[in-house]
Amino acid sequence: MGTSDPPIDVRIPHSGLVEEAVVLEWLVDDGQVVEAGVRLVVIELEKINLEIESPASGRIVILVPASDTEVVVGTTIAQIYA
Repeated sequence: MGTSDPPIDVRIPHSGLVEEAVVLEWLVDDGQVVEAGVRLVVIELEKINLEIESPASGRIVILVPASDTEVVVGTTIAQIYA
């Protein structure tokens, strides 16, 4: 039997001295198959809205829902399963 590859993490990016961000809107659905480079989510970081793109192709599992809750920078907010 083969082993499956570990998932690829989608994280809140580091930006200067900012320690928290807000997940504003997911642009894809949980469980959706996505291609590398597709826009996944809109976050607010330093009062600027940023889009995070998929680092790989595969099925996305969303770990942090869109809300007004602050999330620590570096947190894994989704995973991509190839």
